[in-house]
Amino acid sequence: MHRLALFDLDGTLADRQAALSDALTRLCRSRALSPDAERWLRIELADRATASDFARLRNAFALKVPATDLWQEYVDLMSTAVTCRREVLEGLARLRAAAWTIGIITNGASDIQRAKIASTGLASVVDGVTASGDLEIRKPDLRLFELAATRCGVSLADGGWMIGDNPTGDIGGGHQAGLHTIWLRGRPWPNGLPAAHHVVDDVTDAITILLTETE
Repeated sequence: MHRLALFDLDGTLADRQAALSDALTRLCRSRALSPDAERWLRIELADRATASDFARLRNAFALKVPATDLWQEYVDLMSTAVTCRREVLEGLARLRAAAWTIGIITNGASDIQRAKIASTGLASVVDGVTASGDLEIRKPDLRLFELAATRCGVSLADGGWMIGDNPTGDIGGGHQAGLHTIWLRGRPWPNGLPAAHHVVDDVTDAITILLTETE
């Protein structure tokens, strides 16, 4: 099996939820948004955010500031707030030292996902990045997995691993792509979805499994 490891970003390598709460608090303070507008943002952006969300926000609350300005400020605030733990970065570095090829495959707008990857230090320890906004398709679409492998300089036909917290997008998508899978437990598991090859509580545990595969 080829030593390809594709990792999800939000909820796997990086803590999006904590960053989201901090970024929205700062954005609402900066723009003096009403409590109703802040509640709207926290609901609408709970799972993902795109520039179009801020156009809807502007229309819903008759804001004068351009939606593009709100989106860019949100991107900047998220990239500042998001974190990747040192032990995760060190684990990825160990994988690369053990001749693993590492990619990030993430659902989300290209600009914000890449800003987060750069600010957390992840850009320096991965071989390729693929965001759903690149092709306007989302995991579990096989085409996104094919692009992720290509950007890492390898082929899905050679096999590998998919690691993530989303049962359908990450594990279901990984299965469809012919990859072994490691699930970070937390979300409800859908009925009928094939089981992951491994289940862990933390991405560092997944990295340990991959390192063991190398030995």
